[in-house]
Amino acid sequence: MLRFILPIRSLLLLSYLIFFFGTVSSQDKKKLNISRAEKAPKIDGNLNDATWRNADFATGFVEFEPGIGKTRPQDERTEVKISYDDRAIYVGAYLYDNPEKMMSQLTARDNFGQSDFFMVVLNPNNDSQNDTQFTVFSSGQQADAIANPSIGTDRSWNAVWRSAVQIVDNGWVVEIEIPYRTLRFPEQENPVWGIQFRRNFRRERSNYSWNPIDPTKGNEGLYHGELLGLDDIQPPVRLNLYPFSTAILDDFNGETTSELRFGMDVKYGITDNFTLDATLIPDFSQAGFDNIVLNLGPFEQTFQEQRQFFTEGVDLFSKGGLFFSRRIGNDPTGNVDLNDNEVINEPNEVNVLNAVKLSGRTKKGLGIGFLNAITEKTYASITNTITGEQREEVVEPLANYNILVVDQQFGGNSAVSLINTNVTRSGEFRDANATALVANLVNKSNTYRIDTELRMSNINDQNEDWETGFSSFFRFRKVGGNFRYGFDHRFADTKFDINDMGLNLRNNRNDFGADVSYQIFEPQGRLNSYRINGFINYRRLVDPSTFSRFNFGGRYRATTRVGLDSYGFRLNVEPGKQYDFFESRDGRPFIFENFVSLGGNISTNYNRVFAVDIRANMGALFEDGRDLFRYDIEFRPRVRVSDKLLLVYGLNFDYRNGDRGYATRENDEPIFGERNRQRVTNSLRGNYNFDPFHSLGLVFRHYWDTVIYDYDLFTLLDNGRLTTASGYNLGNLSNDPNINFSTWNIDLSYSWQFVQGSFLTVLYRNQLFSNDENVDDNFSESLDLLFEQPVQHTVSVRLQYFIDWQGIKSVFKKNKTTS
Repeated sequence: MLRFILPIRSLLLLSYLIFFFGTVSSQDKKKLNISRAEKAPKIDGNLNDATWRNADFATGFVEFEPGIGKTRPQDERTEVKISYDDRAIYVGAYLYDNPEKMMSQLTARDNFGQSDFFMVVLNPNNDSQNDTQFTVFSSGQQADAIANPSIGTDRSWNAVWRSAVQIVDNGWVVEIEIPYRTLRFPEQENPVWGIQFRRNFRRERSNYSWNPIDPTKGNEGLYHGELLGLDDIQPPVRLNLYPFSTAILDDFNGETTSELRFGMDVKYGITDNFTLDATLIPDFSQAGFDNIVLNLGPFEQTFQEQRQFFTEGVDLFSKGGLFFSRRIGNDPTGNVDLNDNEVINEPNEVNVLNAVKLSGRTKKGLGIGFLNAITEKTYASITNTITGEQREEVVEPLANYNILVVDQQFGGNSAVSLINTNVTRSGEFRDANATALVANLVNKSNTYRIDTELRMSNINDQNEDWETGFSSFFRFRKVGGNFRYGFDHRFADTKFDINDMGLNLRNNRNDFGADVSYQIFEPQGRLNSYRINGFINYRRLVDPSTFSRFNFGGRYRATTRVGLDSYGFRLNVEPGKQYDFFESRDGRPFIFENFVSLGGNISTNYNRVFAVDIRANMGALFEDGRDLFRYDIEFRPRVRVSDKLLLVYGLNFDYRNGDRGYATRENDEPIFGERNRQRVTNSLRGNYNFDPFHSLGLVFRHYWDTVIYDYDLFTLLDNGRLTTASGYNLGNLSNDPNINFSTWNIDLSYSWQFVQGSFLTVLYRNQLFSNDENVDDNFSESLDLLFEQPVQHTVSVRLQYFIDWQGIKSVFKKNKTTS
């Protein structure tokens, strides 16, 4: 049941804002006429096909970054030709340059690296908001993405299309085939598509576009040219099948298991503009490791989504912040009451049985998205340690996850959205529902922006009455010109909870913020770019209505003009008493005073064979009776051994002396302690790309974290101060809060695209975990102890094949004609 209540005054205000912001003012647009090809060109990087001889070409590219409006010399010009037939759009580009100056690093797909590139941007609806980007690098590699003002650029979106590159004496040549199945468009009479071409000279990080772009205001989609002449094209039947098979061998603590899985992913164009994606038998066995850290804070530890189905094409579902896909198949939600002498073995994830998503947008800008996923019933195993008797308890029932989004775009830069999520679990388990109304409004001149959210949550915990929570967000910003400013307000009552399908780390907030900034869009003096900004935040609780936190500070970042090196500084000050109402875990405040932190970073130009990133921060409290000092340093050198091999090493050292926080719970009382904490993280990433179709990757990470508490411990008084009067110390606690925690993991992968859109991937990984109280062990001793733990070894081989229904149909037609 959809449960959403919105005050009439909010609707009236929203209607007024939509009317006030209206439609964007029109821009001067270049026009390009496309010609129909009698015969499709061969995609080989040579523009000698008959198709290109009489085709109109686009030229006159102008710079938009770092300068504005400049042109290149004649021997570095760009000329682009375009054609089409009943199956695809074809692009041929001659990019004049000195090959000795060009950069052509081979990288993984969608990784821009240190390589020149050429980009084609298509917008079949010509609405300035929904772009599809196809990028080809001088190395021959591809990248693609979808982009709009709400989400920015989403590079997790992938399509199957063809390209070829040839390096010639006076530059490089690109040839591209973009099948209509990669685009969403309705059948149109005399269609006018939005189109843009972009070129990047990596050696100086300069970007040029065919139709001029003004980076000082508005999104780039507003500055597209127009493509004319795409007559008599029919949207194809968009049915793509991705059958796969995965073989998995797993060895842990002397036990070896093997498994062979089969499944299929499907993409089907239900209508011209709407696509159904389904994973019929999900297999996420090759998703990467999570970078687990020791979490001492009051909020949950979260990780980035790595399952392709939940990362690709989910731009609509991100509206309103109600959807966090890691909830689907996450930890079980149920609890088990243990009897005496019982221990529990509980799975840390729930299997996804299937998932589908439907999304698209009409010619008039109406976007609709629907996602559904079903997870299986999951059991925990409970064992009596004395009798050996075992039993099972359901910790997650069969569950259904839904999200529905309706999003209306208008004016080339604005949108209003309605989002609803619903989680239904069978039996006496928690159900949840959440709804949001979102508006992103930009004025006609693209100089001011308003973002609003009204969100409501409804929770039914084991057949109790529904509990309703409310949240809102409002932000006004000046988004055009060098000088910019803004202010925002965020509110959430104590009952607001969207964490069954979304992510909200805390509620009970009434926060105010403001910021001001100045930036340049063209080089000045010795700097290519710089931005300086200041901010101030004032935070309160909703219940009780009381002050919580206050801070102010500033940031500065710049890139040099000659070396293209970047650097920055930051300052944060929290003056006076600050009240942390969450560290205690029971709602009482924990007071600290006068915290100051500052930091800086340097990033040298990645174009060099050797480059480095250095970041350093420090912070201290200026409070009577406290001696907190902390610092962290990150050092990340990177070596481009060749255009095929890149190595990046990372070392992070984080030290905190005199930190105070929650340690444990004793006799139903939160126990605080003063502690020293030291974290060391070593990582290594290596990528070797044989060519655009074969790659080898290595990811290594070792994380070591020690937390050492002082002997005497504290309890928290109601006034927010700590006291040792309760007599707690490390000697009389039930559990030792000291921690020596470490993890180790290695991912070694090989990928081969043996046919267009079809991949063979081989993955080897191992991982180790250690968690104990041996805080006196040094780095070497802790590492030795880690290696004494059972090692999990996993080898998986996955074969995925791409089947295009149009290709199958054309083969049958050809065979029928031949016979």
